[in-house]
Amino acid sequence: MAPIGFIGIGIMGEGMASRLISQGVAGSDDTPMVVWNRTSSKCNDLKERFPDKNIEVKDSAREVVESCGVTFNILSTPEASRAVFEGEDGTLAGVSAGKFIVDCATLAESDMKRMDEQVKSKGGQFLEAPVSGSKGPAHSGLLIFLCAGSESIYEDATVQSSLKAMGKAKHFFGTEVGHGTRAKLVVNSLMGTMMAAFGESLALAESVGLDGDEMLEVIGQGAIQSPMYALKGPKMLKKDHSPNFPLQHAHKDMKLAVDMAKEAGVEYAVTEGAEQLFQKARDDEELKVAEQDFSAVFESIHKESNSEYSKKRGSG
Repeated sequence: MAPIGFIGIGIMGEGMASRLISQGVAGSDDTPMVVWNRTSSKCNDLKERFPDKNIEVKDSAREVVESCGVTFNILSTPEASRAVFEGEDGTLAGVSAGKFIVDCATLAESDMKRMDEQVKSKGGQFLEAPVSGSKGPAHSGLLIFLCAGSESIYEDATVQSSLKAMGKAKHFFGTEVGHGTRAKLVVNSLMGTMMAAFGESLALAESVGLDGDEMLEVIGQGAIQSPMYALKGPKMLKKDHSPNFPLQHAHKDMKLAVDMAKEAGVEYAVTEGAEQLFQKARDDEELKVAEQDFSAVFESIHKESNSEYSKKRGSG
């Protein structure tokens, strides 16, 4: 079998590539795992984690694509994605007839459409497959893939095995590139809005004298219970915002979703309000939470509050 490529060994990519290796999809003598990252040390760290596996580190994204039949990409921002994709030694430079490119980043719909056209112009095929999930699910193989584009790629045996190794579910939204991104933005904007509301509710509870831990228990017992609340809540009360999904990335997705809603003519005021909360938190030079987990919007909520509890918490 041909080698499998992976471009972008970051917060998400490291876990995803590791799953391909640990589940036996790639990393064998017959099917090497071929990787590249802007920070090469992360590729070397991956090799060290799997010393008995066949992992090749290339000097450029172009070299990865040239040596592989299927290449997965996941870069952190639209800017990074475009720079790597369109660079002189980037992803597109390696595309030729028959190459499969699967992009798992969350970008604007226009970005995905542009990449699709560029890949097709060189004889390759393109599948958008943004993932729902963060660092933990990436490492555990519990991602949800939201796909659109080339049905040939989606149905390919190697791609199916790869998606199964990296995720718990996959959805194909049709052959029109952009529909996977639309689904992802709906999901992530809802998630961000839920987090903003959750943060405000916890801040209110603490500010009126209620025990935060007990309120988390109450929330977890009713119809509004959520795995996200159960996971993030205790950490938020302790100011633990170790990044699984950085706040700046969450805000980026919410802004893209708000723009999509405006273009579609959909009332999206609640989400737009939450997006503004995230933007304020992202831009706060005193808090410096842009690279922390998106739950850190809670710190901005407390900072903007005038309750005695919030003031005490901020100075503690």
